[in-house]
Amino acid sequence: MEKLDLSQLDNEEKALEIKYVIAKYIRYWPWYVLFTVIFLSATFLFHRYTVDEFEVTGSIVIKNSSTPESRILDRSNIFNAGINLENDILRLRSKNMARIAMDKLHFDVEYFAKTNIKDIELYDRSPIRIEVDWNHLQVTDASVELEILSETNFKLLPAESGLMDFNSVQAAGDESVYNKTYTFGQTIETARSKFTVFLVNPSRIGELVVFRFINPAVLEEQLARSVQIVTQNEYSSVLRLSTTTKVVEKGRDYINALMQSYIEYDLNEKNKIQENTIDFIESQLGYLEDSLKAKERELQRFKVDNKLLDVSAEFSSILSKMNALDERNAALEFQLQYFEEIRQYMERKSRDFSDVVAPSVIGVPDPLLNGLIQTLVTLSQERRKLLATVNENHPEVIKIDVQMEKVQDALFENVVNLIENTNKQKKSIQAEIRVYDAQFATLPESESKYTSIFREFKLRESLYTYLLEKRAEAGIARAANVSDNAILDLAKKGTLVFPKKTQNYGLALALGLLLPFGFIVLRDMFDDSIKDQRDLKKHFMIPQLGVVGYSTKGTNKVVLEHPKSAVAESFRSLRSAISYLAAGKNTKKILVTSSVSGEGKTFTSLNLASAMALGSKKTVVVGADLRRPKLASYFDHSEKVGLSTYLIGKVSAESIIFPTQQENLFFVPSGVIPPNPAELLQTPRLIEFLSYLDERFDIIVFDTPPMGLVSETIDLMRLFDINLYVVRQNYTIKDHLVMINDLFNNKQVKNVYGVFNGILNSGYHYEGYNYGYGNTYLYSQNNKYMYNYYGDDLETKKKKIKKASPFDPVKAIKKVFRIR
Repeated sequence: MEKLDLSQLDNEEKALEIKYVIAKYIRYWPWYVLFTVIFLSATFLFHRYTVDEFEVTGSIVIKNSSTPESRILDRSNIFNAGINLENDILRLRSKNMARIAMDKLHFDVEYFAKTNIKDIELYDRSPIRIEVDWNHLQVTDASVELEILSETNFKLLPAESGLMDFNSVQAAGDESVYNKTYTFGQTIETARSKFTVFLVNPSRIGELVVFRFINPAVLEEQLARSVQIVTQNEYSSVLRLSTTTKVVEKGRDYINALMQSYIEYDLNEKNKIQENTIDFIESQLGYLEDSLKAKERELQRFKVDNKLLDVSAEFSSILSKMNALDERNAALEFQLQYFEEIRQYMERKSRDFSDVVAPSVIGVPDPLLNGLIQTLVTLSQERRKLLATVNENHPEVIKIDVQMEKVQDALFENVVNLIENTNKQKKSIQAEIRVYDAQFATLPESESKYTSIFREFKLRESLYTYLLEKRAEAGIARAANVSDNAILDLAKKGTLVFPKKTQNYGLALALGLLLPFGFIVLRDMFDDSIKDQRDLKKHFMIPQLGVVGYSTKGTNKVVLEHPKSAVAESFRSLRSAISYLAAGKNTKKILVTSSVSGEGKTFTSLNLASAMALGSKKTVVVGADLRRPKLASYFDHSEKVGLSTYLIGKVSAESIIFPTQQENLFFVPSGVIPPNPAELLQTPRLIEFLSYLDERFDIIVFDTPPMGLVSETIDLMRLFDINLYVVRQNYTIKDHLVMINDLFNNKQVKNVYGVFNGILNSGYHYEGYNYGYGNTYLYSQNNKYMYNYYGDDLETKKKKIKKASPFDPVKAIKKVFRIR
């Protein structure tokens, strides 16, 4: 015997399950198409009426400008490059830097093309240019239309709202300038406005341009907030500047202007040292120049008056030595004055050292002093730059203050030592000068006086020459200064950041598919009804005898009035399946029940009986549902006699059996509604009535009350040969099947079979097993072979297609979500 491959069967079962799930949800494809079209259309309209926004980027390199001394004093920076990029980022985003950059641009006036769809900013493509006098009162944020009449004239009009402009709140304009003709180049001045309009492009005559003024203070704040600055990567000192703009050229110009302004600002800060040095030297030169000229005139007069041409060669060497000593003494005096000035700075505990002159300028060779002062000046500049963006309590400012305190203490101690050493050197030189003065005392009076004047002249001359050299050096240093920072990449192109069209279309497509799918899945999750045969198989343990399609005929007597319909054929299939049951009995008693009312048990009872009668079986259908009788109304019977009147003994059995228009088909109405239907159905008269019917009919069909609501049906089921339990698609609740499942499993009821009623056009075919005896064909509305044979339904469907009404979303929603 060949071994059964269970894994292969399992794989086939999984494949069938996947096909089932796909077929189950793909039948709602019109909803997927509808929602997809709606979302894609909405996305297209959103893109059509939305102004695009672009990201423009540039990059700047921040170089290390700190000194070794500052890194030594700041122990936290010993092992890094000493670059504080956070300070540079704050400075670049400051309003002060935005104001400097804005001075290079023309952002205080915005120009727009006249359109009803969306605002299109013209920027540098505007045919006009307006210069605004911001020293005068101006109306800002009010849109004004300008019509170019000719190359010389234009007209101002109040701006009208566009079709898609939903902002009803607008700033009030200057009404005194409206509806007037002006000349290009003419200054328009009112109590609330002052500006001049220039024509840039004369070929745009006849066009309408909308413009509005932007307050520079507001614009400055907006621009400062609009810039985003990040480091290019973790280990570099390159900053990436970006801004989001509706006009690429406008964003590009601002980013480039901001980077250029920052470099110029940094260069100006560096040049301040040289400028202060030159100012200091200029002030000294002005004093020395007057003194030098005066001594020169005095020396000339003395020579002329005393007829002296030269001093004695004997004293020339002494004179040269004294001149050298005088020069050294003057230099020490100059240095001493500088040291005293530095000490006064230290004593004031100032935080601003931008006016301090570098020691190298006055010839102080001390490297420690030079390094300390340079570090102090650098820290002072950094502090001043930070205070332009933050307050004094900021951690970075406090950090710089701590460093400055350390440098000041070291500098003060160094300066005190230098003053002391300089005074000692000065005293030593003055002692030598006194020795040489004593030697000159032996000269004649005229030569001695000449020597004194000549010495003072030479002193001033050498000092003047020295300062001229230092001024030239400072000027060269200023001319050679370059910024520590440099632009790495200029902003050029823009990247679209809003709306993200590809992403939006993808999202619209996903929503169009997933939203209806999600609704359907949620509906199925919360819908506790039986939806298909697979669902029925999981929750209904009773063998299934047949299925009945959903009837759209408008009558309950489908088998009699529409014998060629698909529903009628499903009852014939049910009749064929029943013929195999209870085959040994001449009369077959059939009970039809369900869980609750509305599942189609009366409909099933009537049409099953009709199918039996059409099959030449003498059939009677009994309305045993004494609580909600319906059978009599299906036959348009209004007699008040029926099963209930028989059970209470008022009428005989033959008097409640009524024939129908169909041969072999009879019915027994329920009669009047009694007060005790449960007790009546359990009386011996019912058994007598069944015996009576058994003798006279081939088929007896009982339409009984719903089993889930009353108790008498369970007792009745034991009296019948076949018990049909009707389950309706999308109506029967799964929990309602628990009772019949328990009764069947516990063998409290026998001969129970299921009938699946009300099968709708599900859009997919059921595959799998057939329940009951024999193989029965499951007909659905999608079966083309059925329509070829049952021409009545085919023609009906064709007529429906021709007369189909327009798509009604409300009805469709009700159908999908089964709103009754």
